[in-house]
Amino acid sequence: MKPTDRSSPGIDAYVADVFDRRIQDTMLRQILGVFPEAERSILADQVGMLAKRLDSLVEATNKVREPLTLEVMLTRLVALITEAFDADRSSLFLYDADSDELFSRIAQGDLIDEIRFNASDGVAGAVFRSGDTLVIDDAYSDLRFNPHIDQQTGYKTRTILCVPVTTRSGDVLGVAEVLNKRVDVFTDTDSALLKAFTTHVASALENMQLVERAQVSMREESRIREVTQAISSELDTDRLLRKIMSLSTELLDAERSTLFLHDPIKNELWSRVAEGINQKEIRIPFGVGIAGEVFTTRTPINIADAYADPRFNKHVDQETGFNTRSILCVPVVGKHGIPIGVVQVLNHKGGPFTARDQLRLEMVAAQSAIALDNARLFREVLEERNYSDNVLRSLTNGVLTFDTRQNVVKINDAAARILKCDAERILGATASNIFRGKNRWIVESLKNVALTKLAEISMDAEILNVTGETLSVNLNLSPLIDSVGDLLGSTMVIEDITNEKRVRSTMARYMTREIADQVLEQGALVLGGRSQLATIVFTDIIDFTTLSEHIGPQGTVTLLNEYFTEMVEVVFAYHGILDKYIGDAIMAVFGAPFPSPKDADNALCMAIEMQRVLKQFNHKRHAANQPPVKIRIGINSDQIVAGNIGSERRMDYTVIGDGVNLAARLESANKQLGTNFLISGMTENLLQDSYHMRELDFLRVKGKTNPVPIFEVLGYGNDPLSAQKSRLLASFAKGLQTYRKRDWLSAARHFKAAVEIDAHDEPSRIFLKRCENYSAKPPGDDWDGVWTLYEK
Repeated sequence: MKPTDRSSPGIDAYVADVFDRRIQDTMLRQILGVFPEAERSILADQVGMLAKRLDSLVEATNKVREPLTLEVMLTRLVALITEAFDADRSSLFLYDADSDELFSRIAQGDLIDEIRFNASDGVAGAVFRSGDTLVIDDAYSDLRFNPHIDQQTGYKTRTILCVPVTTRSGDVLGVAEVLNKRVDVFTDTDSALLKAFTTHVASALENMQLVERAQVSMREESRIREVTQAISSELDTDRLLRKIMSLSTELLDAERSTLFLHDPIKNELWSRVAEGINQKEIRIPFGVGIAGEVFTTRTPINIADAYADPRFNKHVDQETGFNTRSILCVPVVGKHGIPIGVVQVLNHKGGPFTARDQLRLEMVAAQSAIALDNARLFREVLEERNYSDNVLRSLTNGVLTFDTRQNVVKINDAAARILKCDAERILGATASNIFRGKNRWIVESLKNVALTKLAEISMDAEILNVTGETLSVNLNLSPLIDSVGDLLGSTMVIEDITNEKRVRSTMARYMTREIADQVLEQGALVLGGRSQLATIVFTDIIDFTTLSEHIGPQGTVTLLNEYFTEMVEVVFAYHGILDKYIGDAIMAVFGAPFPSPKDADNALCMAIEMQRVLKQFNHKRHAANQPPVKIRIGINSDQIVAGNIGSERRMDYTVIGDGVNLAARLESANKQLGTNFLISGMTENLLQDSYHMRELDFLRVKGKTNPVPIFEVLGYGNDPLSAQKSRLLASFAKGLQTYRKRDWLSAARHFKAAVEIDAHDEPSRIFLKRCENYSAKPPGDDWDGVWTLYEK
């Protein structure tokens, strides 16, 4: 409440004017002359007391003109007001528009105590909101008074004088509050004097607040510059983020800050940087707690009382031992608006976080996003560079890059190895110093590439390395062009094919160039050993021992060289591989190392072509009065093992297995059956083209239990057979059919008919003889019609 006037009427009208001007003697006489004689004595005492108080307040006015901080100014003004009004204590509260709070600061040595409360609370809040002066004689009887502070401090508030601090333009900066006047109660004179005083110092306080805000802004700008400079210069992401979080804690006057990032694999938020937890990692399930909600909604959250908010996750405090009071949390949004985490600051030291604090933290979050994005880009560039270096290092081809002046910028290990040079000494050297003499043409090619911006490729070219060794290389020169088409330099790729040419030359002796190329491309993958289906061919010269004795050693060597030359060309012509020479025999493989559906057909065509070429070969020998050469052929198809086989000092690519042995046995079986060309039933099943052939028998080789059908090949299916040959094959087929039914007489009749058609058909003669023997002495019931070959 406001007490009744207890001073002489009219004196309050002079107080402000007296305060604004220095009190002169003439002014005092003027003041006293206004009042009746009876009141002059009382008035003189009042004016004397007023003058004393005015001296204190004038001193305060002089003090505010000194260059002070806001804290020191408030402290001095409060002390002077307390003294001037003979009170227990006083306070000056200024308004903080950012937080809508009244605050007061008291400097205690190097420490500064700050009191803050809502701008509507208590007596001070009522005065600030209304702009009216309050004089209260009994604080506890006034509903606006908050006794809670007295209860905390043990102080007893009795009387209160509270006036708004108003500028001359009418803006309310805050309130001045004086408590417990020692003598009597506060009067209207007190209120007028305090009002006039606060109005007088208001401009200084306002200026000081502006200065303080400017200083705060400068400090913030300085911190922001530090962050910006750190982002542009700091490559260590963790160190940079720690610095950003530390500055955000300082910038927002908080106790600690945490940067949570999203872990997409576990779908959690984890503490990338967390102050005050000694490197302990905090993980929060997706969408849980304040941080989780900010991340999912991308909306900032400002909480004045964390424990009063149901979204607050108390478990983190329990784990860390920290007591969270206020929280400000904003999302960290990366490029394209995708959230990557949140920044959270805890416990604003001046009360709840303000809207200005939120703007500051959003700036920090944006800087964090930039830092993380820069770190990602740097990491990607570094990884790409490392990847490129690793690629260059792992390449078997040599790579050199040149700038526009033809200076070497990069050289990989393979290039240094091929050129037999020191990579460190080559870096920075010009192409003309590296490639001299017979290599000079490379420099000219580089010039052409730079001039035309077109690649140049030199296949199977020869260059000299540093030691003078001649190398066969494929050389690829290409321009380096940037995104706008400007020339950056050139690249040289050297493929050393020296060893490949040697190997290719060696391999060409037993396989075609095409197969050799495939083997060289796949290398150990095909030569290391594997099981596969293949067709094996054995050829052997008939009566070679007798023939070699007849023509002598020199003639034998000449014969074999000429014979093998003709035959191997036929092998290669049908995509076969020459496995080996075994004396006068040839072993060829179809389907290893590279199988094809036509392997069996290629083997038969090769054998038929061998017979044709052999006729031409014998014509030449006959003209030279040399004995003819005849061969026997055996072919089988089966699963075999193909690979490099031998010792560490000598290895050959070959094939092994029962299928190989059977092909050799078939070649040998020609001798007993009087034939020249036998194949197994397994090969016959794989044939896709048509051939003239006849089934001869079931053959069981020594050491095996399962018989295989064997066939004699007579030629291509599209070549016409003579009428005599057709009748012969028909009679033989009927004879074989009845033979397997144990009808010896009928079978003998058919085989005899075949012999009558061709007396030189040895298979018909052999089966006729068998029928006669079985007719005279039939085999047992276990006879299965299989012929067992005991000889190799």
